Amino acid sequence: MLLAFDIGNVHIVIGLFDGERLAGHWTIATRAERTQDEYFVLLESLFQMSGYSARDVGGVVLASVVPPLTRTFERVAEGLACTPVVVGPGTRSGVRLRIDNPRELGPDRIANAVATIRQYGTPAIVVDFATATTFDAIAANGDYLGVAIAPGIDIAAEALFRQTSQLLLVELTPPPSPIGRNTVQSLQAGLVYGYVGLVEGMVARLKAELGAEATVIATGDRAEVIAPNTTCLDRIDPNLTLTGLRLIYEMNRPA
Repeated sequence: MLLAFDIGNVHIVIGLFDGERLAGHWTIATRAERTQDEYFVLLESLFQMSGYSARDVGGVVLASVVPPLTRTFERVAEGLACTPVVVGPGTRSGVRLRIDNPRELGPDRIANAVATIRQYGTPAIVVDFATATTFDAIAANGDYLGVAIAPGIDIAAEALFRQTSQLLLVELTPPPSPIGRNTVQSLQAGLVYGYVGLVEGMVARLKAELGAEATVIATGDRAEVIAPNTTCLDRIDPNLTLTGLRLIYEMNRPA
C-alpha cells in the first residue's frame, strides 16, 4: 500500500492507497516540534483505527511546504523501510512548469496539476481553499502557467478578530442575506460572500487569460464553504492533492 503525506502549514493530510483506491484518509495538526517517533506512533494509531498496520505500507510519497518537517517525514518513511518520493520541481511529473523559477512552486501545486490533467483534462483552473486560497492555471496543452495567491478565508477572519477591538471571530457560514442585520451576520456576509466574489472574479480573469473554456476544480478544507454559494466551480474534489501524489509516485517509484 502507498502512504501519501500532504504537509501544510496548518494541517497534514494523510492518505493510504490500496492500488488506486483511497483506503484511508486522515487529517492531523501540523506540529513542527514533533519528532519522527511521535509521528510514527500517531500513524500506527490511525492505522489500527482503520484496520491497517505499518507493515502494510510498501511506498511513501510526500509533498511538504514546511521544510523542517520534510526531513522528519523522510525518517518516518525510513522507519517503514521505504525510500520516499519527495515531490519538488525536479520530480518527474509530466507537467511543464512555465514559470520564472520552478523551485518557488509548492509541491502541492504540482500534485494538483498532475491530478487535474489526468482526471479532468485541460485547460483547467484549480482553486485550492487552504491556508492560502490559490488559483492554478493549466493551459490546453497541459503546461502549468502559474498561480495567483490570496489569503485564505480563515486568515482573513482571524486578522479581523485580532486587529479590531469590537469584532468577533465568527463561524464561517453564509448568513441569510449579504446585508448583515447584526455584527455576526455582517462579518459572515463580508467573509463568505466577499470570498465568493473574489473567487468568481479571479476565475473570470483566468479564463480570459487561458483563452478557452476551462474546467474549474475546487479542493481544500474550505471549498465546502464557498462552493454552495457560486456556480463558477465545476467540480469539487477534496482528495485532488492526494491523488496527484499517488500519480507522481507511480512515475518515480524507487527501484
